Amino acid sequence: MANTSSVLHSLMLIFITWRGSMRCCAITVDPPEDLAVLDSGRLGQMQITWRPPSSLTKMTKCLPQYQLEYFNTYKNNWETLRTPRRTYSTQFDPSKDVHIKVYTILNGECTNNTMIMSKNCAETILKPPSTGILDAEAKAFICVYHNMENLECSWTHSLKTPPSALHNLYFWHKSLDQAVECPSYILSGGVRKGCNFSGKPLPEFTDIYFCVNGSSREGPLKATFFSLQIQNQVKVTAPDKLHLQTSSDTELEFHWENPAGRLPGHCLEWEVRHHHVGTDGKISLNHIHTEKPRLTLPFSNSNERNCFQVRSRLNSYCVDQSFWSDWSHETCHPVLDNREIALGPEMNSVSIYIYVAVVIIVILVVSLCVWAAVNMRKAGPQKKVDSLLPKLLTNNLTQRVSKIYSGKKMCTDVVI
Repeated sequence: MANTSSVLHSLMLIFITWRGSMRCCAITVDPPEDLAVLDSGRLGQMQITWRPPSSLTKMTKCLPQYQLEYFNTYKNNWETLRTPRRTYSTQFDPSKDVHIKVYTILNGECTNNTMIMSKNCAETILKPPSTGILDAEAKAFICVYHNMENLECSWTHSLKTPPSALHNLYFWHKSLDQAVECPSYILSGGVRKGCNFSGKPLPEFTDIYFCVNGSSREGPLKATFFSLQIQNQVKVTAPDKLHLQTSSDTELEFHWENPAGRLPGHCLEWEVRHHHVGTDGKISLNHIHTEKPRLTLPFSNSNERNCFQVRSRLNSYCVDQSFWSDWSHETCHPVLDNREIALGPEMNSVSIYIYVAVVIIVILVVSLCVWAAVNMRKAGPQKKVDSLLPKLLTNNLTQRVSKIYSGKKMCTDVVI
């Protein structure tokens, strides 16, 4: 009898659960209403708002939540989040499509504690404005944070940028109420090609948004937008204090000092360029990566020559990316003798004198050749005239004599 009642109780629970699940599955929820996107005037920061569906106005047992999906135009991927709020702010690239979707979610007593999401969604796509001269926008925008002290951003003109164009740069981050114009433009030939932020430091580990637009006699230029964090744009100063010495007969020690400034030493990584000339004259070039500002290499023969250069950057443990510094000056072992070093400039000066002398000789030879050619051209016709004169005079004289003494006897003993 007890077993029978237990079985009946279990069947009753299964029936109640099945009935509740059927009721749950029968419940549907509508998507949000009045989806709107408002531009705050902060270089693409948009405020997204919506209202709950009107079918839930009398719902008291469940508080609706919302699933927001939008296409991140800076990362080129979809972002998804859930929130009980009816508004959300995020940043978009205004020069690209803004694509947003919002779903309604119910979960609680009204759904038997089962989450239900609306099959449809509220959706909107905002097209960018079509103002501005096409293909005349700024190109190759880049920012460099020199030694984590001074930020410089630069851009180039496109092929279709009008000659009369004047570019403007604006920037915004969360600490600013509104977008701010570049504090100091970098000019090249009187044309704006960049912006220097030395007088206005920007926050690190914060998304900063830039807009480069402009005007011209032909009309406004198309605006372009960029986003970055300045700690990912660091370019370290090239190391300038290098030390190279032999610690023993078998080891060569090379070390250098960290760049001055506020750069964290534990965030630096290094690349060493090693140029080796063996006793047999064989040359090799190696690149060595290290996380410490020192390097020890085997050393076996004092007749070998080893030269080093080094550069650095911030490692991936501290930032997402960074720029390599320029290469340092070269230091070598063994160091050249003073006589060899002094011989270089002297030999260079001698070579210069030789080159100058050769050039002068060549110029003189060419001048003489030209002078001779000109004289020969002038002398050629004169020689021809001189050779013709005797013939002409002889013929003329003969004709005249024959006319005068025609028909008369001439003395045969005439001496001329």
